[in-house]
Amino acid sequence: MAPRQSRLTRLQWLYPGLGMKRRLLVVCAGGVLVGVAGWFAIGVLVSSGRRHDVGGTWITGHVWPALLLVAVCLIAGLAVLLLGSRSLYLFARTPRERGVVALRSDVRLARGPRIVALGGGTGLSVLLSGLKEHSSNLTAVVTVADDGGSSGLLRRGLGVLPPGDIRSCLVALADDESLMSRLFQYRFPQEGGLQGHSFGNLFVAALAEVTGDFERAVQESTSVLNVRGRVLPATLESVTLRAELQGGERVDGESSITASARLPLRIWLDPAEPRAVPAALDAIAAADLVVLGPGSVYTSIVPNLLIPEVREALARTGARVVYVCNVMTQPGETDGYSASDHVSALSRHGAVGLIDDVLVNDTPISEELAVVYRAGGAAPVEVDDEALRALGVRVVHVGLAREGDFFRHDSARLADAVLRLAR
Repeated sequence: MAPRQSRLTRLQWLYPGLGMKRRLLVVCAGGVLVGVAGWFAIGVLVSSGRRHDVGGTWITGHVWPALLLVAVCLIAGLAVLLLGSRSLYLFARTPRERGVVALRSDVRLARGPRIVALGGGTGLSVLLSGLKEHSSNLTAVVTVADDGGSSGLLRRGLGVLPPGDIRSCLVALADDESLMSRLFQYRFPQEGGLQGHSFGNLFVAALAEVTGDFERAVQESTSVLNVRGRVLPATLESVTLRAELQGGERVDGESSITASARLPLRIWLDPAEPRAVPAALDAIAAADLVVLGPGSVYTSIVPNLLIPEVREALARTGARVVYVCNVMTQPGETDGYSASDHVSALSRHGAVGLIDDVLVNDTPISEELAVVYRAGGAAPVEVDDEALRALGVRVVHVGLAREGDFFRHDSARLADAVLRLAR
């Protein structure tokens, strides 16, 4: 039984999609060129001693051109043979513990659509964890305006950009079985000097201090976690989110906005025009699909839209831009908001004419859970189709939510719905 299994495993390396046959073909092509060079070389040697030769009568009268042809074929053949053999060797060095199945999965994911997701917080992580099963061509562009919790403490204490949302996206795109991904999510107990901090936040902050480059720290973390895709901060500048609330009151900081009893009317950044990370702009330009959300409208999505270069990139991209509407209203940000109110809020902050599709949830919430949410000041987002269409967007209804302790987007359903829009 074991020898048969071994033979089957070897044959799997020739399955479509791995590129093994293509590499073998390159090696064979190099061998053929070397063989042709040898054939003509023999022809030249034979023709020098008699009138008939292996290559026919042509070589007899064209010895020097024949020698040149021999040299060209030999050099080209050796070069192709070397490149093909090197590619085959590197391919064969794939760690055995990954196996052919894992390698085929990597190849399949590498052929997936190029998707850019903009946002922050839990919503973006839910989307990414579903998309990573279908594509590794993913780029998460994450807001860096957070000033609360562990991120806020590190931002004020060390002067680094807030790592919390970025850490969540890194873990969402990482291998679920990885010990490092679980370690990044570990949060220290409330007792002691590290209370409230997660290991991932501390790791990214420490790496940023050591390298002196926050973007490089994020990329190094990507390698540590074996992330499928990329995670990028929207900007490398330290920005503060400011808001004008209903009644004219002004507050500073993301945590102050969400904690206020009045809803925000207008949001802006300080500084007003931070520079975007160039890699994020390149990703938007090359994308097959751009996704906004899901997540807090004013504190997760809008901060990205307030960066002028990001807005310009969204306006120029040839990709469809999809907004994933939240399934529940958010106390302190979107109380009483319908789906069109969400889109209008984005439009007021730079998204006018940028959104092509709005993905809305069709899954109903149970009355038992609805009562719990109402007690906390939240309710299901009303989908007002006519008002949405009046804003110039296409409305896509899908059952996106799942019910458990919370009523929120299901990562697999959400990823499937997003991928259908990318085709």
